[in-house]
Amino acid sequence: MAVSASASLSKAVKQQYMELPQGGKVQAMYIWIDGTGEGLRCKTRTLDSEPKSVEDLPEWNFDGSSTYQAEGSNSDMYLIPAAMFRDPFRKDPNKLVLCEVLKYNRKPAESNLRITCKKVMDMVTDQHPWFGMEQEYTILGTDGHPFGWPSNGFPGPQGPYYCGVGADKAYGRDIVEAHYRACLYAGVNICGTNAEVMPAQWEFQVGPCEGIDMGDHLWVARFILHRVCEDFGVVASFDPKPIPGNWNGAGCHTNVSTKEMREDGGLKAIEDAIEKLGKRHRYHIRAYDPKGGLDNARRLTGHHETSNIHEFSAGVANRGASIRIPRSVGQEKKGYFEDRRPSANCDPYGVTEALIRTCLLSEEGDEPTEY
Repeated sequence: MAVSASASLSKAVKQQYMELPQGGKVQAMYIWIDGTGEGLRCKTRTLDSEPKSVEDLPEWNFDGSSTYQAEGSNSDMYLIPAAMFRDPFRKDPNKLVLCEVLKYNRKPAESNLRITCKKVMDMVTDQHPWFGMEQEYTILGTDGHPFGWPSNGFPGPQGPYYCGVGADKAYGRDIVEAHYRACLYAGVNICGTNAEVMPAQWEFQVGPCEGIDMGDHLWVARFILHRVCEDFGVVASFDPKPIPGNWNGAGCHTNVSTKEMREDGGLKAIEDAIEKLGKRHRYHIRAYDPKGGLDNARRLTGHHETSNIHEFSAGVANRGASIRIPRSVGQEKKGYFEDRRPSANCDPYGVTEALIRTCLLSEEGDEPTEY
């Protein structure tokens, strides 16, 4: 099993230094999405006192030519603090700071989908849109081989691994437990976790989050997962189909609910939203992975609990449909629906924005409306 060289460094020696007092200063780790739309970057600065809100945090900059976001001749990009969390690695009073990225001319970088998402969410605050996203991922060795799989073959076929217990069924639970506790410490609204259908594949759920918080909390949960895996010397992959063949892919099922859907008789609003989604399938597929649908094409085959990427479908308790209405919602006639199409490496800002545009702003056609 290939693990990183860093993992073999003595954590006990490091701990000696981490226990030293900070002299009243605070370390703030600024986090941003790079030009790929799925990679994360970070760097740290010292603050003179503990910030109480995002407004207390200074803007910063970085070299965009090294993050696929600018050319070398004009490479300065701005980091604009957008959300702040407690730092589970350095602990209080230190902070994690999720940032938006602006270009040299103060316009949003191409990968900054937060700015339009926020604008769209601000238009529907009275409808109180709630989201919950189910983030699937696969633990890999540094050689790209799934964690715990035999080096020259495959584990037994799928069946015993989903929510499995035991060393022969659950591969890498230490990472899952560490990530869960780190998210709770940070203030991320993580609400659950489970082992998935493919061995070494896991899922955590974030939500319910209202509006822009969904994207903020999921991105920080992903960052924390990458950092936890780094400490263990392994890699967290959000590839939607890490192993070809008869193995489940990885998605990011997105649950959606508005105030109207949660009230008595809300099933009508849910059905209306699904009807609108059915007329805009191509637009959503483009928005649901960072490569405009190409990544998802490997996953959405109509097999392994997925729908076919070319067809829209909906049903009660149907895990082979584009949209699933949970059985309990069908019985209570109110609640939420689940969009099963988003890919594991989707941008949650892009996904939640697309859902609001179609379901609440009643947009039509293959292009988003400019507001």
